Amino acid sequence: MTPAHSAVENQDLHRLRELLDGGADVEEVDGGLTLLQHAIDVELDGHTQTGEPLHVDVTAYLLARGADPLAAPADGGAGSALHMARVGGHWLAESLIEAFLERRRLRLR
Repeated sequence: MTPAHSAVENQDLHRLRELLDGGADVEEVDGGLTLLQHAIDVELDGHTQTGEPLHVDVTAYLLARGADPLAAPADGGAGSALHMARVGGHWLAESLIEAFLERRRLRLR
């Protein structure tokens, strides 16, 4: 696992920020997942395993850093981050990504 994916896996936002500031690619793919797809997977797993509320800290940070929620690596087969959120029931990430995409669409007009 790359250092950036490890930071996502551990939900270590401080380390993730350091890595991205140091030149790590926000669209980096490891294990067939982008950092954003991995974040959604980790957030869903944490919720499922602990029963604690869903959260979107890593997802929100990656979107703020320019991650593309519609990117889907050819070798991943998981679909985009938005698709993963929808299929997995991560309604909070889905709502955040939809709002992000709508704002981006409006800015491009």
